[in-house]
Amino acid sequence: MMLIEETAVQPAALPLVEFKAHLRLGTGFSDGDIQDPVLESFLRAAMAAIEARTGKVLLERTFSWTFTEWRDPGGQALPVAPVTGIASFVMRNRADEQETIAEGHYQLEQDMHRPVLRPIGNVLPQIPSGGTAEISFAAGYGASWDDLPADLGQAVLLLAAHYYEYRHETALGEGCMPFGVSSLIERYRTVRLFAGGSM
Repeated sequence: MMLIEETAVQPAALPLVEFKAHLRLGTGFSDGDIQDPVLESFLRAAMAAIEARTGKVLLERTFSWTFTEWRDPGGQALPVAPVTGIASFVMRNRADEQETIAEGHYQLEQDMHRPVLRPIGNVLPQIPSGGTAEISFAAGYGASWDDLPADLGQAVLLLAAHYYEYRHETALGEGCMPFGVSSLIERYRTVRLFAGGSM
């Protein structure tokens, strides 16, 4: 399975002003934006870490997901949430010939933790032997920072500030995440059971 992020979060969507206020950085200076690229990189790193821990896409982007077999032909759980829409569903055979699956053959079962691609009939279309299925979809809480749940937004600011404060520290443990951040994101984490299946 391969999940590819097709579009990136635009700089204008990042809470740079809020992050500066959180860090209590001075404002009104002629060179006040000199740190903006650095602060933006910490915000992006914090978002990536929280998305990896929770399986939730914070700001809306487009993804493509390619795989070779259904986990369950009666309904395939998507790898991230929340998914807002399926843009395309394509099958490719061993010769890389493409067949677009019409919207009348499937539907999106929306869920904030575990969205599922469901067949309109009994099962999803069979993936060709040696071929792949490719689903393109949009995921995220919204295009604007204000669309995020408040606790997730706060978690990003806290983690980005942690990265900023300890940017020269090399002794932190791998995967270190402050307790306050872990507490804020705990309810968004997907519980995984049964050899990788999500519940």
